Amino acid sequence: MIKEASFYKKLDDLKVQCHLCNHNCKILEGSTGICGVRQNKEGKLYSLIYGLCSSIASDPIEKKPLYHFYPGSSVFSIGTVGCNFSCLHCQNYSISTAKPDFPYMQKIKPDEVVSLAKEQGCMGVAFTYNEPSIWYEFTLDSAKLAKKQGLYTVYVTNGYISEDPLRQISSVLDALNIDIKAFTESFYKKVCKAKLQPVLDTCILAKELGIHLELTYLVIPGYNDSEKEVEAFCRWVVEKLGYSIPVHFSRFHPDYNMLNVPPTPMDTMINIFNIAKKIGLFYVYLGNVPNGNYENTICPKCGNICVKRVGFSTKTVGLDKGKCSNCGEDLCIIF
Repeated sequence: MIKEASFYKKLDDLKVQCHLCNHNCKILEGSTGICGVRQNKEGKLYSLIYGLCSSIASDPIEKKPLYHFYPGSSVFSIGTVGCNFSCLHCQNYSISTAKPDFPYMQKIKPDEVVSLAKEQGCMGVAFTYNEPSIWYEFTLDSAKLAKKQGLYTVYVTNGYISEDPLRQISSVLDALNIDIKAFTESFYKKVCKAKLQPVLDTCILAKELGIHLELTYLVIPGYNDSEKEVEAFCRWVVEKLGYSIPVHFSRFHPDYNMLNVPPTPMDTMINIFNIAKKIGLFYVYLGNVPNGNYENTICPKCGNICVKRVGFSTKTVGLDKGKCSNCGEDLCIIF
């Protein structure tokens, strides 16, 4: 389905410039931007994917991952095709690299997103699987309706959205999980064909706007796993976002164009966990690892286990209205 896009300006000779994300693509007539889903047609920019989805599921909110946001709830998850990054290790490359004519696309309306979420017993809607910001017009319309019906809304994103679009959608966007791919510009340029700084700026702006924020850092052996880089990242989080921002370090497994890179050793993951805690982050989690204490929410003041997790199964064992039941510490958990 085709809809005129938001956040672009017209240039000479039927060119347009898209300002939805930080690529700021200048697009010739008949061409698309880097995302592959926003096309210049006779000097106007159109979204080619409004109301078209590739993936639908009811997921635990912990799968996003969001651990301090409605723990234990189910979220209606929906995605489309395309991406404004070109990550060599993309785990959803079958849809992120697909075009709007992807054969498995289904038509869906914003009000149907809401009705399906409620039918499935979900407390909210997550725009996920591929980069949701490139589906901006549809996600905005759907989020507005979801909020009117008492549902929460989530973006699982690479954080490359520009400031004005984020400010506009912030009134109907409750939570973000932003994927920090690495903490060097060289990684972003080589592996993602993007830049790091705009992602960091999005994190800071999201916090200023009052959107619940959690971060994910996929640990790739030999690429972004050095102690120096992880320390720099953790210090940045503490200084710019605060000690209480939940950070998920996720274990890499080979995929797409990084099949020659081995899975992250558990010793590396545990070392990174210890580094993050030493620097002062209150809530550090490890993903894609064997069951242990690395997914539990532990009170940073008294050490009481407040939320226990095994896989995506969640049990609140030491909480009282978002506070530690033992010492009363506020754990920054939204219910």
